[in-house]
Amino acid sequence: MVKVLGICGSPRGEQSRTLRLVNAVMSGAADAGASWEVVDVCGLDIEFCIGCGICYESGGCIHEDDFPVLFDQMMEADGIVFGSPVYINSVTAQMKRVLDRMADAIHCQKFEGKYGCSVSTAGGSFAKEVVEYQNSILRVIGATTVGGVDAVLGPDPSALDPAEKKAYDLGGILVNAIRNRIRYPDQDLMHSEMKERMRSLVSYNKDIWVHEYTYWKEKGWL
Repeated sequence: MVKVLGICGSPRGEQSRTLRLVNAVMSGAADAGASWEVVDVCGLDIEFCIGCGICYESGGCIHEDDFPVLFDQMMEADGIVFGSPVYINSVTAQMKRVLDRMADAIHCQKFEGKYGCSVSTAGGSFAKEVVEYQNSILRVIGATTVGGVDAVLGPDPSALDPAEKKAYDLGGILVNAIRNRIRYPDQDLMHSEMKERMRSLVSYNKDIWVHEYTYWKEKGWL
């Protein structure tokens, strides 16, 4: 069965309108035959990345927190849904903590073969940009994105209703893409170029980034 994981970065809990969009994606995915789970990252203990590079070298981290469990959930899923409201033109700080902890996943292209999408809500602006930002993170770690839903609700709170319908439809699109391994030529090219960049980077640093070089070797990519 297709597994879909929603990751919501809103600190508003059950009052979150972004969570409503994430849940709508899950509802669409469930009706398309997928199993699903939503994680509230604001309820997790996730420390800031400090750029030490230990994950490149050993695959581990200096922090002892909830991130490894969350990352394992992401690795077990076929589809990933990111959701964050707009906080000063970007994702929330809680969501950014998660994204910044995935540098090793970028170098190792660990989401190759996975699919994803994103949702965002805003009071006034930048919801579309935050959707694209979240999708760009999914693509840079190897996943293929199938779209997104954004809603600017300050001028018209009722805009959430049609956005939920779009999010529901997006859930079905996501499951269909996973099940049928749908390809997007522009993203295929981006993934190919990104993988070549990471192959060169990891190979150049092979004496330091032992974990990542070993990972690439074991995958048969070198």
